[in-house]
Amino acid sequence: MVALLMAVRAFAAVPQVPPDAELENADAVFGEVIIANENIFDLENPKENIALYRLANRLHIVTREDVVRRQLLFKSGDRYSKRLMEESERMLRSARYLYDASIRPVAYHDGKVDVEVRTRDVWTLNPGISFGRHGGKNTAGIELEELNLLGRGQSISASHKSGIDRDENLIEFKDPNVGSSRINLQASYANNSDGLRHELLVDRPFYSLDTHRAGGGALSDDTHIDSLYDLGEIVDQFREQRRFGDLYAGISPGLVNGWARRLTFGVTYDDRQFEALEPTATNLVPEDRKLVYPWIGFDLLQDSFLKLKNHDEIERTEDFFLGARVTGRLGLSDPAFGADRRALIFEATAGQGRMLTPDSTLLYSGSLQGRYEDGTFRNSVLDAGIRYYTQQSEDWLFFATLQGTAGHNLDLDNQILLGGDNGLRGYPLRYQGGEARALLTLEQRYFTDWYPFRLFRVGAAAFVDVGRTWGEAPLSTPSQGLLKDVGIGLRLGNSRSGLGNIIHIDLAFPLDGDPSISKVQLLVETKEKF
Repeated sequence: MVALLMAVRAFAAVPQVPPDAELENADAVFGEVIIANENIFDLENPKENIALYRLANRLHIVTREDVVRRQLLFKSGDRYSKRLMEESERMLRSARYLYDASIRPVAYHDGKVDVEVRTRDVWTLNPGISFGRHGGKNTAGIELEELNLLGRGQSISASHKSGIDRDENLIEFKDPNVGSSRINLQASYANNSDGLRHELLVDRPFYSLDTHRAGGGALSDDTHIDSLYDLGEIVDQFREQRRFGDLYAGISPGLVNGWARRLTFGVTYDDRQFEALEPTATNLVPEDRKLVYPWIGFDLLQDSFLKLKNHDEIERTEDFFLGARVTGRLGLSDPAFGADRRALIFEATAGQGRMLTPDSTLLYSGSLQGRYEDGTFRNSVLDAGIRYYTQQSEDWLFFATLQGTAGHNLDLDNQILLGGDNGLRGYPLRYQGGEARALLTLEQRYFTDWYPFRLFRVGAAAFVDVGRTWGEAPLSTPSQGLLKDVGIGLRLGNSRSGLGNIIHIDLAFPLDGDPSISKVQLLVETKEKF
């Protein structure tokens, strides 16, 4: 009793931090910024203080303090802001080498607020073998990848992957904060079974809602083989070489009254050349296209986010964007700039989210892109989708999504396909083609407390997929109408590694379709979401 009384008195003697609104109204400033970055395993927890996990902690290089600090949107002496702490949390959580991040005030004195930034690392070295299966096709790979090189937030990888479309030999480097700057650098070189690919990106993006300037550029040179599919099988192929370049600059007044408004300007070079691999009965080869155009774009973004758990991931903090967002870009391609045609290039997106009830969330979005040339719309694609979540209990969640795509005068190399690789899990990949598609998915999700070996969080799902295509596409059989499947799946939430968030193991059973397709589809793949 005496010890308890002393503890209560000691706690009472510690000055309490006032509420955020009171601190902001008092014009408080940030004081000391304490970085508390935890290793992969918590050795103070007896369940994790075992030899294997102690070895993993010793072998792992913990993220450097300055790497965490330079991602924060505030520093000592800046005016105190709850919004900046919350946005900094979201930026840290988006890093693949961190499992979670939290920022909270811990002390208030002399008009200064000391804050603690607490993060936890994940295992970022992947020297191993990968395997996946969906749509009746297998993928495999051997790779050496480090997502947090020497604890500096950089990633480097070398891999060989045998995929659905090609075998890929890839070397890649990424640095989202070159030096101590906000400059993002990405470079890759791929020597593939069907050609070479080089890519380079250097830019300073709109990294926060209150960023005032952005700019940069991207270059790529990609040669590969495109395939036309029908009923999950390749029916024709052609070679494509694409040379692409893009330069842009952007300005913004920053975040004003809860909205970020951005204006961007740029120029794009997009040259695509096609050739037949060999003479075929169809001789379907897209026409060459060379688009060169200056463009102007805008972005309107509302500051509205919500922290949830057990929706798309298992026992991780999830940042749901509920604000309104509208973006647009308009460009003019013309022979005067070196293009092979005069065309108006357009693209636009819009979306928003809503909390319908304290337990129900609705997200909806849409996009439109294409060209207007020779008095008609070409390669125009309209996409729309909604996602609905309702939390039935701490462990149970119902999820539904409806997605639709409609195309008009599509280029031959732009196929609208539906199959096992894009949501219709009981069918071969790229099973049906057409000018439009729709897919409805209903999923009952279960989040367990099972945490085997303190490595994976376990969940499960039962699902129904219903979809169909409309219209005619080159070499595609007529639409088979409504296609349906049912299935069950196991979900393994990767809580200790940055190499993919959730492992999916699904069994799906087609209820329609061609009699020759398998009656059971096994899918094994790693996805970002449940």
